[in-house]
Amino acid sequence: MPGRRRALVEYVVEHSLLLAVGSAIALVWANTSDAERYYRVAARLEFLVNDVGMVFFFALAAKEIVEATSPGGALHTWRRAALPAVAAVGGMIAPALIFVAYVDYSTQPVLMAGWAVPCATDIAFSYLVARSIYRQQHPAVPFLLLLAIADDALGLVILAIFYPARELHLLVGSLLMAAALIMAFGLRRAGVKSFWPYVILSGALSWDALFYGGLHPALALVPIIPFLPHAARDPGLFVEAPAGARDALSQFERWFKHPVQVVLFLFGLVNAGVRVGAVGAGTWAVLIAIVTGKPIGIGLSVALSVAAGLRLPAQLRWNDVLVVGIAAGIGFTVALFFAVAAFPPGPILEQLKLGALLSVGSAALAFGAAAIVRAGRFRVSPAGRP
Repeated sequence: MPGRRRALVEYVVEHSLLLAVGSAIALVWANTSDAERYYRVAARLEFLVNDVGMVFFFALAAKEIVEATSPGGALHTWRRAALPAVAAVGGMIAPALIFVAYVDYSTQPVLMAGWAVPCATDIAFSYLVARSIYRQQHPAVPFLLLLAIADDALGLVILAIFYPARELHLLVGSLLMAAALIMAFGLRRAGVKSFWPYVILSGALSWDALFYGGLHPALALVPIIPFLPHAARDPGLFVEAPAGARDALSQFERWFKHPVQVVLFLFGLVNAGVRVGAVGAGTWAVLIAIVTGKPIGIGLSVALSVAAGLRLPAQLRWNDVLVVGIAAGIGFTVALFFAVAAFPPGPILEQLKLGALLSVGSAALAFGAAAIVRAGRFRVSPAGRP
């Protein structure tokens, strides 16, 4: 029985099932007569989950980037590492253009202010979809992660410029980030083996820097993780490190692997509660723009970049680029955030929020595309075995 229980826990961890459970509970709860209680609970947990708990999810995800961009990794050399960033730009331009075209066609100019909503990619959801499709370590996973982080960073710049919500202290944020990186570098040079000083000292400074700079503080440990002493090879995100591994990064992974699953459950619970109201032009504008624009924009930008001299990561095929582009079409929480920044409460905001929620359907489209083009877990080896 203990063996079966452990196998069940590892299956839940590997497929991040608690995220789906939390999201389903939130969606049902928000559309019942007890919806007001849901919104009160979500409001109380929002900061703790989104801005603190998710720090550790993105820290574990950053490990994939460290591994992929190291010598011998799938994204090693600047020509390969630059490609996801270029793809992110294309993946934002195309949805924005499609959104504007649809709004112009529907003759509802009031929706134009929401042009940035379909530019968003939900890092957590899209990344976990890619991990579910590509079971083993595969360059498509860090490629999508880098793309999504670049997308998120560019999106936050758009928010700061076009939808300012509060005064930003960029100088203070820059100084705090410099202090965080210098401290992490000093800890590494001093030979500190424990991950706790990196997390508590450098991580706290980085969190403050991102907060004051107007960026999402959940990414606080992303620039700190590369400084943690780590082994030459790592088994992968949410996969238990070798028993004998004593480096700081492996210890960090073992410590937070299971608690992060609880964070993902709460993340879904807090963010997925959207009222399923009347569908309007705003719903279709967001949904069509993000579901079609992301794969088109990413595919075209990658093709042009490769023609200009950049390189696809080793073992990343064009059918994988298609799957990654579709998976990046999950706007969800980031798109919801953009919508709230663009419009006040009312029918238009509800339309756009519903479109952002429905973009989660890109997960099913990504699995379907992977099955059709034989990518990831659906790829058949020359011997005829998956």
